[in-house]
Amino acid sequence: MVRMVVLLAVLVGIASGCVVFPVRPWERNYLAEPKMQLVPSPVDNLVDEHTFFSKEGASGGQGVGGGGCGCN
Repeated sequence: MVRMVVLLAVLVGIASGCVVFPVRPWERNYLAEPKMQLVPSPVDNLVDEHTFFSKEGASGGQGVGGGGCGCN
């Protein structure tokens, strides 16, 4: 009985990762919109990085390790 429950749980876990409806070519334009980008506005990103640098005294705080101490 325990084996059946474990087997059922494994099968449900495997089946839940299947892609049933992939992104169709005519739907890809939604993924290319500016609001779907990691950084929608490069200007806003530069302002945010400048604010972070000014407040924290560290550079490169966006997506990289390390801080202002120079020990990375």
